[in-house]
Amino acid sequence: MEWLTRQLRQLEAKGLRRTLRPLAAGPYVERDGRRLLNLASNDYLGLSTDPRLTAAAREALERWGVGAGAARLVVGDRPVHEALEAALAALKETEAALVFPSGYAANVGVLSALAGPRDQIFADALNHASLNDGARLSRARFRYYRHRDLEQLEQLLRGPGPAPGGRRFIVTDAIFSMDGTVAPLSELAELAARYDAVLVVDDAHGTGIVGPEGRGTAHHLGVADRIPVQVATLSKALGVQGGAALGPRALIDYLLHRARAFIYSTGISPVLAAAALEAVRLVQSDEGAQRRRRQQAHVARLKAGLEARGYTVRHEPPAPMLAVLVGAPEAALRLSALLETRGVLAPAIRPPTVPPGTSRIRLAPMATHTDDDIEAALAAFPEAEAIQTHVA
Repeated sequence: MEWLTRQLRQLEAKGLRRTLRPLAAGPYVERDGRRLLNLASNDYLGLSTDPRLTAAAREALERWGVGAGAARLVVGDRPVHEALEAALAALKETEAALVFPSGYAANVGVLSALAGPRDQIFADALNHASLNDGARLSRARFRYYRHRDLEQLEQLLRGPGPAPGGRRFIVTDAIFSMDGTVAPLSELAELAARYDAVLVVDDAHGTGIVGPEGRGTAHHLGVADRIPVQVATLSKALGVQGGAALGPRALIDYLLHRARAFIYSTGISPVLAAAALEAVRLVQSDEGAQRRRRQQAHVARLKAGLEARGYTVRHEPPAPMLAVLVGAPEAALRLSALLETRGVLAPAIRPPTVPPGTSRIRLAPMATHTDDDIEAALAAFPEAEAIQTHVA
């Protein structure tokens, strides 16, 4: 298949070729025999290697085995699935929750189930790919609005409405993980109410790490009761794997009947469900609050230190990550490689993940990093003038 080889060569020439890099989990990893400070993980609280999650998983393994064995609507439902969904609903203060095999599956499943050909979807231009894919699979009329541009969104909402019997949906990430920016959820809720639209919020990067008791971005902003549909992930601050839809009982019952990504997928492993259940307990504890404060302090220290070195840094509190803008893919790759030689693992983020001309280094410290780790990371960055920048 020579055409595939040509395509791969073209990606290589543009600095966009990707490879897998097997590594251990945790705040430090080893690569080619070298210990590296891991600033690339979404394991914000360091729970993925916590012994209490491991113990919960081991107990579930002994009790229920490795896999669910079937879709949950067939014979794949276990008591631990029900317990996890109840805990997630309590965390988010919603009536109910439904767990999917991944956050991607949850977003695709929710949007393709709720929207159809007669409907309209208005989506932030920087939404995660899974939201975009779910919107396209729904066959609704799909329009982007510029990132957090409320004026443009309202112009679109003032335009022609959906087909007779159709609905409108406004869809957004709560925290944009490649920029460290936060969605204006209060204003979006106002627009949704004004134009009779359903607001769908993916809080993948807020759940567990943002807000009181880790309830998420909507609670941090005080608008949780105005968002009818939320999606969360188990694979970031909770340190496990999976996704969940959260909202009124009617929403969850409907998804149980219509979300193909749930209906036709084997249920998540009871092992993962048990570990996630323990993670939910931990994020709501005093220790969870301490870890959130520590992680936020690390983010603030990195931002201040990098700006002092002349870098353009994108970040808004309480986002648990920040983006160091570099510009060209080649420049981002060079900086990433230099950081690795200095003991810091921070991969370059390039198109199509981010828009052309905005390649960057994304930094996501963990609560299990120390203050000395953060200082070492800052020391690894050269002065900004030493990096060729072409930031749009």
